[in-house]
Amino acid sequence: MKWTISQLHQLQSKGLKIDEEVNVSDLVTSHKDIRDISPVNVIGRADLSSTKATFHLTITGSMVLPCSRTLVDVQYPFSIDTTETFLLKPADYDTEEDFHLVDGDVLDLTPIIKEIIILEIPIQVFCDDDKVEGAAPQSGKDWEVISEEAQNNKVDPRLAGLAKFFENDES
Repeated sequence: MKWTISQLHQLQSKGLKIDEEVNVSDLVTSHKDIRDISPVNVIGRADLSSTKATFHLTITGSMVLPCSRTLVDVQYPFSIDTTETFLLKPADYDTEEDFHLVDGDVLDLTPIIKEIIILEIPIQVFCDDDKVEGAAPQSGKDWEVISEEAQNNKVDPRLAGLAKFFENDES
């Protein structure tokens, strides 16, 4: 995922389509929460001009993260849509917006892709599958895990009589 500035200038009239698989397995050693990560697919296009290159990308893949309750492995698929702009001539623009500067004569997307993936890691991941060994149980004696929606739809038994009061008043 590297291009020289001269290559980008040559592709300016044609445009640049991207459909590549990128190996980001070194994220396992550099980030403590990622236990494993599959090669990610990067699909998109680049809008090229003489002064900047704007990449419109979709990054998809799957990583293994620890469950926040029990630390068992949880598969976490992700799909990220992003737009990244690189300034080829930084003196021509006001840099208050979100731009990346090109180091030397080579534009490298791989470190940006890794950074975007790291930002996608959620704070908490839960393994809700009872079939996984070591996963937290979803029910037990006199208790069960319920969703927030089920809790909101449940009528408090202390207020059940009040609901009947409004039914009689309308008829």
